[in-house]
Formats: sequence, C-alpha cells, structure tokens
Amino acid sequence: MDYKATLNLPKTDFPMKASLTRMEPEMLRSWEASDIYARLRQVSAGRPLWILHDGPPYANGHIHMGTALNKILKDIIVKSRSMLGANAVYVPGWDCHGLPIEHQVDKELGLDKASVDVRHAMDPVEKRRRCREYALRFIDIQ
Repeated sequence: MDYKATLNLPKTDFPMKASLTRMEPEMLRSWEASDIYARLRQVSAGRPLWILHDGPPYANGHIHMGTALNKILKDIIVKSRSMLGANAVYVPGWDCHGLPIEHQVDKELGLDKASVDVRHAMDPVEKRRRCREYALRFIDIQ
C-alpha cells in the first residue's frame, strides 16, 4: 500500500531537505554583506541602553550542549529586548582563569593524578604561561 497517498499534507514549494551545509555559507555571506548588526546598532542609537554582559564559559575545553543552550537563551533575551525598543548590546567573553583551566593543563602534562607536591613543583610563571596558551587555544575553538 502507498501510505504517502493516504496522508493529508499541505502543498508547498519549500524543498523537503533544508540542505543546511550548502545554504549556511550563502546565508552567512548575505548577512555579512548587508552588515545587519552595524545597521541594528545605528537604528538603536539613542534608545534606552540595555547591556547583557555574558557570564562566560571557561575556555577549558570544547563547547557542549549546556554552553550552547546558555548562548541561545542569551541571544533570545538580547533580541527580545531590542524588539521591545531597547538599545540592546551583547558583550561576550570567556573566563580564562581558575581551576578548570589549571586542571586541564595538569591533565595535558600528565600531572592530574600526581601528588600535590609534584603539581606545585612547576614554576608558577610557567604554569600561568601554559594556562594562558591553553585558554587562548580554546577561545579560538569555541
């Protein structure tokens, strides 16, 4: 039996496949060419200022679904504030300090299971340098 003939589907000119891998580069080029964000900033000038300073993720590894959800929700909030008439500015950032990054550097060096004495034997300046390099690498990835 041909079940397709039994379905009551709407008639549309839209393709069944989105072909996002082909379409996304075209959309990005279009958005960049129209400079839409700069135009939004111009139109919003003079409106009441509303700024979202993003409480950033640690730059200590690959982005995950929790981080993606966080960014999507913040994007929705900023855009809704803009549509409500505010000069809504999004200021992103990364948390490039702290134990999560130090822990990842220790893991890279094979020191994560070492004793506290061994981990603290590394020169603090060298440790900070390695942590900085690690954080900068993951800022580029994220």
